[in-house]
Amino acid sequence: MTDTIFALASAPGRAGVAVIRLSGPLAGPALDALTQRPRPAPRAAALRRFHDDSGAVIDSGLALWFPAPASFTGEDCAELQVHGGPAVIEALARALEALDLRAAGPGEFTRRAFEHGKLDLTEAEGLADLIDAETEGQRAQALAQMTGALRALYEGWRTQLISILAALEGEIDFPDEDDVPDHLSEAATEPLDALIKALAAHLDDARRGERVREGFAIALIGAPNAGKSSLLNALARREAAIVTDIPGTTRDVVEVRLVLAGFPVILADTAGLREAADRVEAEGVRRALARAEDADLRLGVSDVSRETSLDALHERLRPGDALILNKTDLAGAPDFASPEGVTAFPLSATTGEGVAALEAWLETAVRQRLSAREAPALSRARHRQGVTRALDHLTAAREALARGPELAALETHLAIRALEGLTGRVDVEDVLDAVFSQFCIGK
Repeated sequence: MTDTIFALASAPGRAGVAVIRLSGPLAGPALDALTQRPRPAPRAAALRRFHDDSGAVIDSGLALWFPAPASFTGEDCAELQVHGGPAVIEALARALEALDLRAAGPGEFTRRAFEHGKLDLTEAEGLADLIDAETEGQRAQALAQMTGALRALYEGWRTQLISILAALEGEIDFPDEDDVPDHLSEAATEPLDALIKALAAHLDDARRGERVREGFAIALIGAPNAGKSSLLNALARREAAIVTDIPGTTRDVVEVRLVLAGFPVILADTAGLREAADRVEAEGVRRALARAEDADLRLGVSDVSRETSLDALHERLRPGDALILNKTDLAGAPDFASPEGVTAFPLSATTGEGVAALEAWLETAVRQRLSAREAPALSRARHRQGVTRALDHLTAAREALARGPELAALETHLAIRALEGLTGRVDVEDVLDAVFSQFCIGK
């Protein structure tokens, strides 16, 4: 028999109301002992007094009863809604421990829900992301995952693979049977090709989901004193970076988190790109180049009041990036061409002139790159790795078909296992530990 757990499901600290959740076979008897009254009707709130083991009243509040399997965890569950004072919560915790309940660990309620088939692993991760969501884009993506969008996609692929595997194994097991069509494995060619294409397209879109969850990376790059830090401050609307007229003031990466078009954005100011004067500056330049390489979008910042050539900056920019022609308040309208596919913005980060146009463009760029599409996005590196493994096995299966069904069947089976690992169908204990440890206690 599993043990019974309890935890504070609301935020810790003083509050008007605190919610304590119980789950396990002793949830009902514990509720009876605490209230000294008959249990409420299932899923109905009832006003009750809660007592300790000596019979003294701890507090009064609402009691709710959720008999299995119609509960979040699939076990018998109860909920106590009491006044949110720390002393009340502590007294109830002592009373529950006296009734042989134990305090839950992080994510233990959700793990029990997973083990009882109430949700799969992708839905559990979606729930964790929904709890952590800070922007509208994160909320929408997490909700879609929590309600089964990724599970439906992976299960659909798995079902197709099982049909392919059945055809391959039919040819292996019954090679001489008259009622088994010859070359059943040939029927697997077209479905395999379609699935390989579908998984590859899903992987191409993987960065979008991860960026919605973790943040869209924008790097400010350019020569020293081009105005990168001033532009960072202008976009952040606060003094996030030190600004001086001394070249090389910024030597490390300075990050600011913003919300653009409802999505999280990480804006990074970097060291000025030039021949380094010392080892510290050299390391700053190295980090600047690495950040620019890994960024989702680059803002190449130039000082049009003194720079005569932007060729070195152009080399760092890609189609979809922006060229910032800064300090127009000192030089007037600049006459510089931008690389193909790169949008130019004349502005003054100091006076603010032209910054609004850049902000509007950035919002559009972020929205276009991160907005939800028809297929659900991969939101975690674990998903990307699992789909990559499945695709590798499918590709190997397709190549093996010409040599016979045996090896193709083995690779198809391994692809199915890779997809089952994503939803938690197969035993992946280390993965489960990693996923559920991310939850707060009480969830």
